[in-house]
Order: sequence, then structure tokens, then C-alpha cells
Amino acid sequence: MAELHDLTALEQADAVRSGTVSPTELTEHYLDRIDQLDETLGAFLTVTPELARKQAAEAEAAALTARREDVRLSPLHGVAVPVKDLNFVAGVRCTRGSQAFADFTPDVDDHVVTLLRNAGTVMLGKTNTPEFGLPCYTENRLAAPARTPWDPQRSAGGSSGGAAAAVAAGLAPLAHASDGGGSIRIPASVCGLFGVKPSRGRVSAGPTLHDVSGLSTSGPLARTVADAAALLDVLSGPMPGDPYGAPSLPPGETFLSAAGREPGPLKVIALAAPPLDGVELHPDCRAAYDGAAGLLRDLGHQVEEIELPVGDQLREAFGHIWTVMATVNPVPPEREELLMPLTRHLRAAGRQVSGTDFAQALYTFRAFGQLVADALLSAYDVILTPTLAQPPALVGGLRDDSDPSAEFEGLAAFTPFTPLYNVTGQPAVSVPLHWTEEGLPIGVMLGGRYGDDSTLISLSAQLEGARPWAHRRPAVW
Repeated sequence: MAELHDLTALEQADAVRSGTVSPTELTEHYLDRIDQLDETLGAFLTVTPELARKQAAEAEAAALTARREDVRLSPLHGVAVPVKDLNFVAGVRCTRGSQAFADFTPDVDDHVVTLLRNAGTVMLGKTNTPEFGLPCYTENRLAAPARTPWDPQRSAGGSSGGAAAAVAAGLAPLAHASDGGGSIRIPASVCGLFGVKPSRGRVSAGPTLHDVSGLSTSGPLARTVADAAALLDVLSGPMPGDPYGAPSLPPGETFLSAAGREPGPLKVIALAAPPLDGVELHPDCRAAYDGAAGLLRDLGHQVEEIELPVGDQLREAFGHIWTVMATVNPVPPEREELLMPLTRHLRAAGRQVSGTDFAQALYTFRAFGQLVADALLSAYDVILTPTLAQPPALVGGLRDDSDPSAEFEGLAAFTPFTPLYNVTGQPAVSVPLHWTEEGLPIGVMLGGRYGDDSTLISLSAQLEGARPWAHRRPAVW
């Protein structure tokens, strides 16, 4: 007999609407699982049982009224959705993964949290993240490292590693996450999940955490494409003060409806070579890419493989932007010593970047985005690449406190593909189509035209139908 956490998020919401399962029952089930398993996985920085129970009771009362009065509820009403600990929830501490903010409690909600409340979801807590979301692993000085439940010796990735560990191990049915250089897609790959980095401006970063570089966005992590699409529907939409705005969906369309629609034959450009000098692609990641290209052809899509010239201009520009953005967290001088070595290194480097260099790096970003739009996406619908250049790393394997400069270079070599879509603002997804002989998940990445998130959702659902993955269970479940 299936347990509650075996159900997808949409199946749980259906059960809530019909009255066969209550939000309170779901919430207690997940709080129990967190209590049993989170010490092993490091998925949460803060668990909020009182808030979760309060929201579950409110969702239960609303569901009862809806059944009695035939009122339509949100597709995720009563479903648990934890929030990454880089985002503000009023009255709940937000550490940003840093000892320097271990006791900080905001008094406002971020817009994504307001939208989650309005959708009737239940917040179990704040998920683990590395300090300020800077590296692509989730290790900090506040909690245990976030580990992939497929092999708890290995990292859950980052910076949304806690969110991915929670969903992959059944501590939550799906999760809010965020992505500034791959931070949704990296954990999705190493935890066997589907993750969406939406188009720039699709999801609001306001009202307090706007990213002036345009790199970062919130998005969903889920076990199924339909679940992720439903959460993207909840999170999407313009809010007052937003500096960007992705094109709206046609009237009556949703991302969930896109997940139930065939994409039609598409032209796919496939790029296997890492876009950085000196970076090699691991055979397991190549096998995942080759398998995805073959599956796309089997499904009737045209796939053309090419190699693009590589260089370091974009990496240099990304480094300027990333280090400057590392300085914007307002750490009091007397608390700087509490920061991780990598954070201190990046903040010191960022203070050396001139205004001219910062502006030139942004111009490089825009020029690259124009190049991709003109040279690739004028002729093709979708770009296929590996998600990562390496399989899931061991906990601690990407970290080098003694030489943070070398660590930052190593992080770029581990994840050379994902930052490209943060630079351009295009939507991108990581799809869990491959597992190694050792049982480790390896994702592949699909990128689309700016604003055309729906095509990626439809194509991913088609791939999921052809090669299902949600039935797979990790070692910790």
C-alpha cells in the first residue's frame, strides 16, 4: 500500500479536494518524516511545525467550505511546499546559510511566499542552502551538509541542495528553490529530480531581494513535470516594482496544461562540449547526453549536434558579476569573520571590480544573449546539453577552505553549462533521464527561447512519458 509521500503533489491536492486526505494529515506525515530522516540528509535549516499546523488547519477549513459550496481551489491547495532559506518569510528566521545571520528574522514576506500562502500551500520550514547561495554544494556552519538520498556520502548540490534533498527523499512533495548560476538544475541533476529555471522576470524577486544583475530567479523542484508546472503556475506573474517581465501565457493557458500537451516535432541543437577551456565531460554525463539525444530522435524530433568555439570571456564576465553580487549582503564588519572562506574570498574580489568592469561584464552578458538568440534559437527550438560535467560529488569534494580561489575554479569546471541560461535569461530545465551503474542520477539540460517556458514543460513531459523516472526510489526514502 502506498504511503502519503509516494503520492505526487497533484495527487495529494486531489485527495484534499475530495476529502479523502486532509492537509493536517499530510502535514503531520511530513513533519514525522523530517524528524526521522533530516539528521541524515541535512535538508532543513529551520523546521516550522507550529506555522505548518496553523496553515494546514486553515487549508483544511477552506477545503471543507469549497466542497460544501462548490468553490474551486488552487491546484496545490493543502500541499506542503518548503521555502529556501535565502527568501524571507515574515516571522521565521532567514539565515541565508550564514552564521552572520543566524538570528535574523524578517518582518515581511517575499512575493513568492505571499503567492504560496495565497495558493493554500503549507510551509514545513526553510530548506538548507550554502552561505548566500554562492557555491554549487550545500555546506555551511549552521547545519549538516545537504546530501543526495541516492547516496548520502554525496552532496545534494547547491545552492538549492536542501530543497532537492527534501523532495528526493520524500520529506516534501515539491519545493521552492532558486537559481543564480544553476542552483535549481544542479541539485535536480544530482538528486534525480525535475527542476525549472524560469525565464527572467517570470517569477518576482521582490519586494526586498531584487537581483540587479538579472542572474537569479525562483522556480520549482519536483519529482514530476506536472508537479513542477503546477508550482510554476503558483509562483509566476508580475508584481509591483519588478524590473523584468517575461511574456504572459496566452489567455486560459497554464504551465500545468502545457505539461499535458504534446510539443509537436521540434528542432534541437545538441552541444556536448563544455563551453570552458580545459574542462572535460565525464563519461557518465556523456552517456546521459547521448541517451537523451537518441530519445529525442526516437520521439520524432530533429537533433543536430555541433561544437561551438570555447573561450574565457564569458567566464571572466560571470566572475566579475558573481563576486560583486557576493558583496551586497550587508554583513556588519564585526561579523565578517563568521563568513566562510569562499564567501570572504568572493567579497574581497568583488570589492576590487570597478564600476566600468561591472558594466562591461553586463554588456558581455547581453551580447552573448543576443548571439544565442540570433545564431541558435532563430533556427532551433531547443538546446540540449549535459546539466553537469561530472557525476554527483562527495560531500566536501568541491570545497577547499584552504584555497578558495582554486575552489571557485573547480566549481566552474563542475558546472560549466548551467550559468549560460542565467546570463541570457532564457528558461532551462534539468531532466532526470539517466542513472549510472552505481545508481546515481545524471540529469540533462534543455534550454528554450526567452519566454517560451511552456515548450520546455511540454517536451519534458513527453520525455517523462517515454522514459518515466518517478517510480525510482533512492536509498533514503
